[in-house]
Amino acid sequence: MPAEHAAPAAESAPSASPHVDEQQSRAVAEAAREQEWRRPSFAKGLYLGQFDLSLIHPHPRPTPERVERGEQFLADLEAFLRTIDAPAIEREARIPDEVFQGLADLGCFGMKIPVEYGGLGLGQYYYNHALKLIGSVNAGMVALLSAHQSVGVPEPLVLAGTEEQKRRFLPRCTTGAISAFLLTEPEVGSDPARLRATAVPSDDGSEYVLDGTKLWTTNGVVAELLVVMARVPRSDEDRADGHRGGISAFVVEADSPGITVHRRNAFMGLRGLENGLTTLREVRVPAENLIGREGEGLKIALTTLNAGRLAIPAICAGAGKWSLKIAREWSKARVQWGRPVGEHAAMAHKISFIAATTFALDAVVDLSGVLADEDRKDIRIEAALAKMWASEMGWRIGDELVQIRGGRGFETAASLAARGERAVPAEQMLRDLRINRIFEGSTEIMRLLIAREAVDAHLKAAGDLIDPEQDLAGKLRAAVSASGFYAKWLPQLVAGKGDLPTSYDEFGALAPHLRYVERTSRKLARETFYGMARWQGGLERKQGFLARIVDIGAELFAVAASCVRAAMIAEDTPERGKAAYQLADTFAEQSRHRTERLLDELWRNTDVADERLAERVLDDRYTWLEQGVLDISEGTGPWITEEVPDAAENVSRRVIRPAGEEA
Repeated sequence: MPAEHAAPAAESAPSASPHVDEQQSRAVAEAAREQEWRRPSFAKGLYLGQFDLSLIHPHPRPTPERVERGEQFLADLEAFLRTIDAPAIEREARIPDEVFQGLADLGCFGMKIPVEYGGLGLGQYYYNHALKLIGSVNAGMVALLSAHQSVGVPEPLVLAGTEEQKRRFLPRCTTGAISAFLLTEPEVGSDPARLRATAVPSDDGSEYVLDGTKLWTTNGVVAELLVVMARVPRSDEDRADGHRGGISAFVVEADSPGITVHRRNAFMGLRGLENGLTTLREVRVPAENLIGREGEGLKIALTTLNAGRLAIPAICAGAGKWSLKIAREWSKARVQWGRPVGEHAAMAHKISFIAATTFALDAVVDLSGVLADEDRKDIRIEAALAKMWASEMGWRIGDELVQIRGGRGFETAASLAARGERAVPAEQMLRDLRINRIFEGSTEIMRLLIAREAVDAHLKAAGDLIDPEQDLAGKLRAAVSASGFYAKWLPQLVAGKGDLPTSYDEFGALAPHLRYVERTSRKLARETFYGMARWQGGLERKQGFLARIVDIGAELFAVAASCVRAAMIAEDTPERGKAAYQLADTFAEQSRHRTERLLDELWRNTDVADERLAERVLDDRYTWLEQGVLDISEGTGPWITEEVPDAAENVSRRVIRPAGEEA
């Protein structure tokens, strides 16, 4: 967890150097995050013991204009999707050009782009619904559209671009100029301080010259436009050009001289994904293509991800819906031991988990989507929680579906079809879902990012007090400040609405669950405070403790969203109200069991023993345990290489014809 008070100047890691120490890495990460909370945040309140249900209840709804536009688009989209040969994409590991073109003709590449720039202006809510629908046909297609709009050129420009940049690039993006986001490098994953790509300003300031190697460039093989993250060297103080330097974001034409896509990468899932290894060699980019200011690249990227991360929860919610349908139909048709398998308790428990969790996934996705569209709340924690929690729950749902299907769950859809059975791609879905726990921030990194935001109020109040670098005078000043904050905050954690048996009675049978969320929110805040008091500055290294704190908050958020969603459904469609309450009630019960286990494990766990054992493993003390097997990967290459051989050919290609060009 990056510490707010340990940071030197933003992004001051040595340029183009792989040798970056821990403090510098934290400084870069800290400088990139939003420092202020200017709007209310429901999820932030959960970690502070402040359960303010009024921030999400009554459940916000999309505007009538967006509903009309969104529902018509979804109908047109569904009609198009029914024409796609999804098994062919899996078989050939490629999305056909005519599918790319069909998506472009529908406006899919401009779903979130504002209408004034030629887009559909659907907003996050209907964008999420479209991703659910597309993902149920092929996950590679939804990854294509998500990478283009959630982190590609459109979102950064909408948030931080100049008006001239928006008018120059957004209409192209809408009509099918596919975009890609280039941040990751062979040596750079979750630690951007190690970024080696450079952007050197020309002497006259008219352009930047970019050099570097970018790995896992989703859409990079077929992209027309790129967002490239590169480090601008800082100018000497006595130079007149005054370049601020730091990691910066640029819009780059993908066919610029010096750009080469060396290969299309292959993965365990997402077989239609156009993901490449790309090098930039003396690529000249006009200065007007800089997004924001120099040194703001990571901040822009993180701001983009506040809403951009919601694409993955939408994908997982769609997977849950499909899994529920398959589990229900199969468990009624398959008979073993004289009864349909769904009537056996072992399978019933799995079906219940899939149904209840899918309801919660829908609740989290829709609530977060509308909050993003309203733009009245700070949803950075909500979006991060949704991404982390949904990717974990989606994977569990996929795994349970394969188990329910048994041997047929492990068999490919093509094999099932070849012997005359229904071609259910359960194993494909599981392979496709696995990346969501890594995409756009792995679960482990998401927990650290959320934990940093969750304790922000504490760091503001007492950060200098627990900072080992602070001198005595600084600590004394911090003690005075902290005492004022905690004297007011701690008494609020003693009692609350969750202790009153009549609180939230308007929710009927779900009221006990909301009372539990309120009580547990206060308990969570107390446990966090105890952790800070016990470990002080060492808390940032207690990653097991922090992960459980974050996971508890995620469960509370999901329960609250589910209860609010059930109440909305009961109001809007009374005939579904009872069913919605049943789903929310069961989910809340399941979630409570997980939460209680996490609370217990905050203080009773094997973290110390695990870390000690891992240290010994890395010290090669147990290599004898590895004997008796062969490692066929030995001798095939280094673990990581920065060396990229000259490509025999540039494998980039265009899949959508320019606007106005005849087919």
